[in-house]
Amino acid sequence: MIIVASNSDSIFHLLSFLKRHPDKFRILKTGYNNVVRLSVSADAPVADADLYFPQDRLMVNRLSDDFVAQHGALLDFYMQKMQLPKKGFLETWVTTAYLSQKDRYFIELSFE
Repeated sequence: MIIVASNSDSIFHLLSFLKRHPDKFRILKTGYNNVVRLSVSADAPVADADLYFPQDRLMVNRLSDDFVAQHGALLDFYMQKMQLPKKGFLETWVTTAYLSQKDRYFIELSFE
């Protein structure tokens, strides 16, 4: 039996790593008050990067309710990076990509 990591697994491990290693990412400005955009160093460990961080293309996924419930504290850490005070959320969407010209990973969390 082959077990393949899910997008949620990949996102969880990357977000956990970045929380412990803030020098590996930069917050990107956005005009939205419910979005956190990160530019991530290409040397950050990303599971199945070619699958979950497509080169020069965006991949958008809604994180499961179970993921949000189980990892709410981790998501709160990133939510605190937004300009507005914490307001809570019901859904979290994640957009990912590998930006080849910049040699960086892109990750956006949208809290709805």
